[in-house]
Amino acid sequence: MTAEQVAHHLGVVKDTVYRWREQRNLPAHRVGRLWKFQISEVDEWVRAGGPDSFSSEKGHAS
Repeated sequence: MTAEQVAHHLGVVKDTVYRWREQRNLPAHRVGRLWKFQISEVDEWVRAGGPDSFSSEKGHAS
């Protein structure tokens, strides 16, 4: 899938997909100059906490 397709699937804008890839470890595969995504990996990333996984780790320092 393309970043645009992933953005549509997740209900976010394409820039968010690229930001999550860089900052939140959204799984992606580089093919030449393009980034491609496997929907199964994206869905697993979401189930594992997705974009909230980093902020929730920081918030649980008790």
